[in-house]
Amino acid sequence: MNEDEGAAAPVRVLVVDDQRLIRDGIASLLSIRPGIAVVGTAVDGREAVAKVLELRPDIVLMDVRMPGMDGVEAVAVLHGEAPECRVVMLTTFDDEQYVVQALRAGACGYLLKDLPADELAHAVRLAHAGVTQLDDSVTRRLAASLPAPGAVAKPAVDLSPREIDILRLVARGRTNREIAAELYLSEGTVKNHVSRILGRLALRDRTQAALRARDLGLL
Repeated sequence: MNEDEGAAAPVRVLVVDDQRLIRDGIASLLSIRPGIAVVGTAVDGREAVAKVLELRPDIVLMDVRMPGMDGVEAVAVLHGEAPECRVVMLTTFDDEQYVVQALRAGACGYLLKDLPADELAHAVRLAHAGVTQLDDSVTRRLAASLPAPGAVAKPAVDLSPREIDILRLVARGRTNREIAAELYLSEGTVKNHVSRILGRLALRDRTQAALRARDLGLL
């Protein structure tokens, strides 16, 4: 444990999955990680909504396909009733349809269950810091669904070439620091560019920016 993790309040997590073995396993693995506190679990979307309103977790790890209210429906409800709570989809399904529906509903990330426990804990901390995350295979699947590069028209948006480059990297889940290093810019300059991009495209956050980049064929 480093000093920052020990000093800061733990990230409060709710785990939602209809399979008890998976649900309890994820909760157990995260509960022993520094800086993370699992405050509860839920078996479906309906219970997830109730638990979020009761327990007020910072992060929800949400399965997609569940009986009754599924994960996408639950994200949409939570986006309206508990917008401060950040939902990361954690599932075995990387279908493009699920990914797009979940992100449009308000999810801040889409990860697959086969990632190692340490990476999952890191993903929880990144989500709490406001970083949108897409599993690499999810990004590849989204990219593969787009037309061939020669068939894509230049994006009809009021952005400079530099801002288009930054939007593309935001859509790939890069942090401001990572974008700055890749484009040889200062982190403050990247932050200003991101703010202008969100403003010019009337977007709420980086998740919406990732969706717009996909629609524009930038992934």
